[in-house]
Amino acid sequence: MIPLNENTWYAFSSMNRPSLLVSACLFGNTCRYNESCVAFKDSLWIEKQYTLIKVCPEQLGGLPTPRNPAEILTSRVVDAQGNDLTEAFVLGAERALAVARASGCTTALLMDRSPSCGYHQIYDGTFSGTLIEGSGIFAQLLKKNGFTIYTPTTVTALLSDMHVPGSEPL
Repeated sequence: MIPLNENTWYAFSSMNRPSLLVSACLFGNTCRYNESCVAFKDSLWIEKQYTLIKVCPEQLGGLPTPRNPAEILTSRVVDAQGNDLTEAFVLGAERALAVARASGCTTALLMDRSPSCGYHQIYDGTFSGTLIEGSGIFAQLLKKNGFTIYTPTTVTALLSDMHVPGSEPL
């Protein structure tokens, strides 16, 4: 783990497994806006098959944890109080991309619906819980840079793309 300061970090290790860029909140790090994490049933199997490169673009952009919830409204990221956080989200996305590039990674597993990491579906910017088609700032940047992106919703495809004979998901 490489601390950037007491609240911001990214981590990766060098092992002889393919690398996978992941939203840190999916693997036990309490970096979401409400200081929580979101684990999913295949996380242990994925950790055994890949060298994980854990990032939180929002923290890398300088946002604290906890923080106000944020959503994308048109092309801007705003929090529930109306503060424009676009600059921090873009900076964090760029820093997280630099971490991915430094590790040689080109595949990502990102948190669903997040204004940073959401892929194909995000909240509509009204803080009403309404989902719309779209992707978060970091997911957009990764896609533009040729990354293959998965989410917990599409993780089955990742598992089948990386099936190792004799190794079954937990």
